[in-house]
Order: sequence, then structure tokens, then C-alpha cells
Amino acid sequence: MQQTMDKKEILLESGTNELEIVEFCVDDGATAKYFGVNVAKVREIIRKPLLRSVVHAPDSIAGMMTLRTTVIPVINLAVILGLNQDKEADKVVVLEFNRVVVGVLVNSVSRIYRLSWGQIESPPAISSGSYITGVVKMEDRIILILDFEGIIATLYGTGVIEAPATCSTDGGVTFSGSGKKLLVADDSSFIRNQICATLRSAGYTVIEAINGAEAWNIISNTLTQERFDIDAIISDVEMPIMDGLHLVKLIREKPLLATLPVFVFSSLASEENIKKWENLAINRVLTKPDLPLLVDIVGECLRT
Repeated sequence: MQQTMDKKEILLESGTNELEIVEFCVDDGATAKYFGVNVAKVREIIRKPLLRSVVHAPDSIAGMMTLRTTVIPVINLAVILGLNQDKEADKVVVLEFNRVVVGVLVNSVSRIYRLSWGQIESPPAISSGSYITGVVKMEDRIILILDFEGIIATLYGTGVIEAPATCSTDGGVTFSGSGKKLLVADDSSFIRNQICATLRSAGYTVIEAINGAEAWNIISNTLTQERFDIDAIISDVEMPIMDGLHLVKLIREKPLLATLPVFVFSSLASEENIKKWENLAINRVLTKPDLPLLVDIVGECLRT
């Protein structure tokens, strides 16, 4: 079985607050566990090929595989999630995001669902640190949306996104964010902490939101005051309840916020998607490995 995902058919229209997820199963021997990932991150789905072992690799790395001319790592999702897998996984979901290509071992791939982000609930507080960023309640089961960015970042150490040692603008002069307030919206606590720590180290005051709905509530409450004192918004795209693109759409519909600097910071920041998002008047779209550039880019925008 091999299935290549046609990116042209993926639903990523600007501001609709919808997405498509691939549902897959990891069998822990007692019950099947269902998980989901954004279709936009799925490159293809194949039968498990012969894997080559990796010396001194952790148990979470099942081995290496050759995908046409590229050698990529394959992770054992059951190990990462702490599941006691009795049934051998024989499918590989190949993911591509943040300029990383990786295979994920699963037992089966079920189907693709088109959902509203409003159908995806934030995980309970007890799930903090468990790589779960969303919960979808179906009639007969629950689908857990996984934070593959956090998973890969943990496996690679600081390899997926890495905070810069120093951030500077023209001539190597560090831009100070002192007196500037930023709102950062990202459902991944790992990624959000990285972004906020980087911005705070540059002197910015940073407000955090775990999804677009929470960010919009903060913005709406601030709008009721005499002076809107948030200087810029930095938002992820994939977030439960309300995604980042719908958040940007709501912002741009407010005349007072028409020129508010808005930056989208997403693993989906491909050239194709950036073109789809042009009508939202986003100031700059960055992908997660661009974190070392974030302070410079925001600083340059706010300085002009």
C-alpha cells in the first residue's frame, strides 16, 4: 500500500477555521488508540519497509529507511507515547514539516476527516507535556491530535527550532523590545515557550494564548479600552477551537487593527500556503526553524 497526499486537494483556505486530518491507529495490545495529524503535514503513507538499525539510537527510533533517494528516520510512536504495543506496526506515515522529513510507525490508517477547528477541544490540563494538542470526540471514539513538532524537537534536542544566542538588527546592534507588548498564540507549550523566551530575552513584554479563541478574547477585551496597547501579534496556524488564519481574518476586519503587525509562525509555511494566505494581509510568514530571525524581523517592523 502506498498513498501519496495530493497537496492541491488539501483544505487550507484562508480564514475558514477548517482543516483535514488523517486518522491513524496505534494498538497497545488492549485497545486501539486513535490519533490524528493535519493532512498538510502528510507526504505519503506506505507499508513498513526494511529498516536499518541505528547505533546507540534511543528505543523511540525504530530505524532508518530509504524513501526513493532520501534516507529518513522512522520513529516508534508507541514508545514515545508510552504504549505497550503487542501488535507489530506495519504502516509508515511519512511527515514533512519545518523542513524535516520523518516516518512514523503506526498499525493502521483509517480515513481523512474534514473538521472545523471548533470541533477540536483543547486537551485537559492533566495532558500537559503528553504531546496532545487537541481532542476530537467522535460518536464511537476519541481522536487525539498529536504535537509532532514537540515530538521531533524532543528527539532532536534543539534541532528543529533553536533559540538564537543573540539577536541583532542592522550593523549588529541589538534591538530592544523594551516598552513593546506582543501577543503570542500557539497551542504547543514547547514551541510557545521557545518563542516567548526568545522575545522576552530581547526586552519585550509577552502575553501568551493557547489558541486563536483565547487570543481573540484578549484582543477584544483590549479593544474595549481607550487605547489598544498590543504592538504586534505572533500566531501559529494549527490551534484548537480557532486557528491562526481565522484569528488574522478577525483582526483585519477591525478598522482599528487594519495596520496592526501580524506575523504567522507555522510549520505549514510553504510557498504554496503562503500564496493562499496573501489575502489576509499578514506582515510576514515564518516557519519554525526561522526562530533565530524572529526578534530581528519583529524589531525591524516595530522600529519603522
